Amino acid sequence: MIDCGEGTHRQIRKYNVKVSRLNHIFISHLHGDHCFGIMGLITTLGMLGRTAGLHIHAHGDLEKIFRPLVGYFCQGMSYQVFFHPFNPYHHELVYEDRSVKVCSIPLKHKVPACGFLFSEKEKDDHIKKEMIEFYQIPVRERPLIKKGADFVTPEGEVIPHSRLTTPATSPKKYAYCSDTAYTENIIPFIENADCLFHEATFLQEHLPRAKETMHTTALQAAPIAQKANVKQLILGHYSARYEDVSELLIEAKSVFENTFLSEDGKIFDF
Repeated sequence: MIDCGEGTHRQIRKYNVKVSRLNHIFISHLHGDHCFGIMGLITTLGMLGRTAGLHIHAHGDLEKIFRPLVGYFCQGMSYQVFFHPFNPYHHELVYEDRSVKVCSIPLKHKVPACGFLFSEKEKDDHIKKEMIEFYQIPVRERPLIKKGADFVTPEGEVIPHSRLTTPATSPKKYAYCSDTAYTENIIPFIENADCLFHEATFLQEHLPRAKETMHTTALQAAPIAQKANVKQLILGHYSARYEDVSELLIEAKSVFENTFLSEDGKIFDF
C-alpha cells in the first residue's frame, strides 16, 4: 500500500481488499491526508486477528510519532508493527524481495517527500509443458532450463533452451509521485515506466496557487510523462475546489494522450 490517509481501513473493507496480503506500507510524506489512517488500520488489523508483522516504510519521524501511540493503544496486540526509516531526500532502495524492488524518488514539497518506483525483477522463461512430457525432463532440471540451460537427454542429445521454453513476461515498472511541485529532476528515475501516477492538484489557471502550495497542475504533469517516455499516466490528488475533474483530464490529454483519471475503487491494468 502507498500512503494511508484517514479512513483507509473503511475503504479497504468497502472495496473488499484482502488485508491478509497487505504486508508493507510506503508513506510518501508526513501530511495528515497521507498518514492519519495508520492507527485506524493497525487497530483494525489487530481486531481481525492478524498475526503476520506489518512493515511501514517512511521518514524516520513517523516512528517517533506513531510508536508511542501503538504502544499505548495496541497493548497485547496479536502482531508486531515494524518501522523502516529512509531518507526522502535521496534516491535509494527502500525495499526488496525476490520479485520486486522499491526505490524512493525525491520530490519537491513543503515537507520532506518522496515518490516510489516499483520495479518487477526479471523473470525466468516459461518451460513448455509438452516439452517436459516429450523429453521426460526431470524436476531437478527444470529450474536450470528456465534460467537458460539446455537439456541433455540420457542418449546425449542436446535440446536447446529456445526449443524448450517461451520468453518470460516483460517486468513492469510503476511510479508514484505525490505530493510535489513541478520538477523534471524525477524524470531519470521514472523513465520508461509502464504506468505513472502523478498528482494533478490544480488546473493551469490556478498555477499561482499550485506554486504557493508546491503542487502540480494537470498541464504540468503531462510533460513529465511525455519526457519520461512512460506508457500510461494516471492523475490524482485533485483539489476539492473542482466538482468536475474532467477538465484536468482534458488539459493533460492535450499534451499526453494516454492519460486517465484516478477515482475511488477504480482498477487499472498495465
